[in-house]
Amino acid sequence: MAAARNMMRAVRVFEFGGPGVLKLQTDVPIPVPKENQVLIKVHACGVNPVETYIRSGTYARKPTLPYTPGSDVAGVVESVGQHVTAFKKGDRVFTTATLSGGYADYAVAAANTVFPLSDKLDFKQGAAIAIPYFTAYRALFQKGCAKAGESVLIHGASGGVGIAACQMARARGLKVLGTAGTAEGMNMVLRNGAHQAFNHREANYVEKIKEYTGTKGVDIIIEMLSNVNLATDLHLLAYGGRVMVVGCRGSIEINPRDTMSKESSIIGVSLFLGTQEEKNECAAAVLDGIEAGWLKPGIGSEYPLENVAKAHEDIIHSSGARGKMVLLP
Repeated sequence: MAAARNMMRAVRVFEFGGPGVLKLQTDVPIPVPKENQVLIKVHACGVNPVETYIRSGTYARKPTLPYTPGSDVAGVVESVGQHVTAFKKGDRVFTTATLSGGYADYAVAAANTVFPLSDKLDFKQGAAIAIPYFTAYRALFQKGCAKAGESVLIHGASGGVGIAACQMARARGLKVLGTAGTAEGMNMVLRNGAHQAFNHREANYVEKIKEYTGTKGVDIIIEMLSNVNLATDLHLLAYGGRVMVVGCRGSIEINPRDTMSKESSIIGVSLFLGTQEEKNECAAAVLDGIEAGWLKPGIGSEYPLENVAKAHEDIIHSSGARGKMVLLP
């Protein structure tokens, strides 16, 4: 019995490949927190597109096999390692990263990647904070230099990062436009701060955006699918505009002359490359938004750990995002 109590369920990846390589195991040892680490009983874990790229082996960053995916954990502190004073057993927390992987019953995280989870949010919302909101903040403000009064177009605005970007941009005084693929998604975009929503499945949606913005164009575009939209994005920009590449699933051909005519920029965004100081800045902005009440993650599809492969399929191939996808151990 003692041995059984020290075991947990966890999704393990033993080889890179399709969703089928995600294996739920029931006999994984519960990790023990070391110095400056926290052990968390996982109540929810976010699912992010980047985790599918890492799993497939096509991403620049490859973990050592076998590994457990998952960064965005929300749950309750089970125990803490030496020198951890900010947290104690029973605290509600969320993480921006894990050391052992979040697709599991328990996860270990470095103490500096753990933050208190406000009573204003449930665990599913807690699991929708880290990568979406930190990425949105980095794209908009740290790399995009967004300012109040500017306009931003958020492609795929009904997904986790998109909703985060809508809320953050609206709170900072930007004019917010968003696209989604369904009527439900468009309504979600509008509910989360967008001034105007467009259906990117309509053949003439780009013309509708041009008509709405007039001759000026938009100052910033948050781009989740740059392999499809980048060439068009360059024609939607205002003078000095910037496209922030948050997501990409392949290559695309563009005409560099389109950047010259407006002195526009294409800027890649990678949360993993943020310095500790930049991550602390993200955290301060996010925690303030939660406390102020305007930061409210939207939750979409929910999956038990047993259906993790379906979650990885759906996040890439679903007909339209409706908030953050989460796993529930």
